[in-house]
Amino acid sequence: MEPAGCDDDFDLVVAGGGAAGFFAAITFAEARPGSRVVILEKSREVLGKVRISGGGRCNVTHACFEPKVLVTHYPRGSRQLIGPFHRWSPTDTMEWFESRGVPLKTESDGRVFPQSDSSQAIIDCLSESARTAGVEVRCSTAVKEVSRSDHGSYEVQTSSGASITTRKLLLTLGGTRNRFGADLAAHFGHRIEVAAPSLFTFRIQDDRLDELQGLSVASARVRIPGTKLVSTGPVLVTHWGLSGPGILKISAWGARELQQRDYRFEVEVNWTGELGEEAILEEFARLRVESPRRKVVNDAQFGIPGRLWKRLVGAAAAGEADALHWPHLAKAVARRLAAQLGACRFRVDGKSMNKDEFVTCGGVHLGDVNFKTMESRKVGGLHFAGEILDIDGITGGFNFQAAWTTARIAGEAIADSF
Repeated sequence: MEPAGCDDDFDLVVAGGGAAGFFAAITFAEARPGSRVVILEKSREVLGKVRISGGGRCNVTHACFEPKVLVTHYPRGSRQLIGPFHRWSPTDTMEWFESRGVPLKTESDGRVFPQSDSSQAIIDCLSESARTAGVEVRCSTAVKEVSRSDHGSYEVQTSSGASITTRKLLLTLGGTRNRFGADLAAHFGHRIEVAAPSLFTFRIQDDRLDELQGLSVASARVRIPGTKLVSTGPVLVTHWGLSGPGILKISAWGARELQQRDYRFEVEVNWTGELGEEAILEEFARLRVESPRRKVVNDAQFGIPGRLWKRLVGAAAAGEADALHWPHLAKAVARRLAAQLGACRFRVDGKSMNKDEFVTCGGVHLGDVNFKTMESRKVGGLHFAGEILDIDGITGGFNFQAAWTTARIAGEAIADSF
């Protein structure tokens, strides 16, 4: 994937060799055979995020096929994505990859992966499609500077010293933690929303969680007191605190608010799911009658794993926990245990990035982009796709779907403009 020649006059330059960059370049090149297209990637390898996503399996998309429902999974960009998702949906994404020899599978939670459980299948598909369409790829080639001529073309200076002229420029430089993408967009007059991590886990030091790493509760309710932030889903205990979809979802919806709090706040977990205190106490009353010989500490309820249950009972009953049978559960202890189960509070003191998720909110202000073409409203011939936009979804394949959709629309619009 080296430069085909010394002629650096292109129809389209794509800055960024990730999922959105490849998908847009392929879309354009297939619609305009014979056009000159180049992808510029600063790293030594392209599609690096695709490679490590989903634990190396690549969560291609999510099996949510109704646009109005699909957009509810995007803390930012939901309104702007309704129209685009009608034009390119998860169904289209799945058909595109499967028609090119990548069989997919949908897991019980709706996440879509290659049947091979390997992201290499997606990388190979995109790379081969780009090669077949005539897309040139230059690795270790960063965009250093961009200027626009009076005639509307763009001149791109690269880290290799090359000067490239192009009629159209597509920026797919990822999240705006990469300041260059944001600075470049700002140079052309675009408003930039400040970047903030959008998927992260909570750092918590608490005796109730010590040495329980790897333990998970399948359906918990997570709430941040003092805010409107609530989510439900699996919660996982890790070496550093709490993670899992229930935590990651609330981190996405609260990305900016939690950043303002410097990631120091209280989180409340209802380990039972949706049961309130009175419903939990009613269950205790039933157990007093039906399980008179069972020790509370050994009789885990509500689907809570035994090791976590013992910690919560211990926190509620203190020194009595090991000897306490259900009939002898005093009202005061019962209420404390109900609180541990249904409104268990932890102090969060920082964050950690989820192992393979490094999504950020922030980026080019959505009002500065025409979502029918993904073209800038500030300057002609400049388009955007993927994470450089202030769009982000919760975990589960939604961020990749936004990348495929915005890239497809950009590629088609650029092709139609010739």
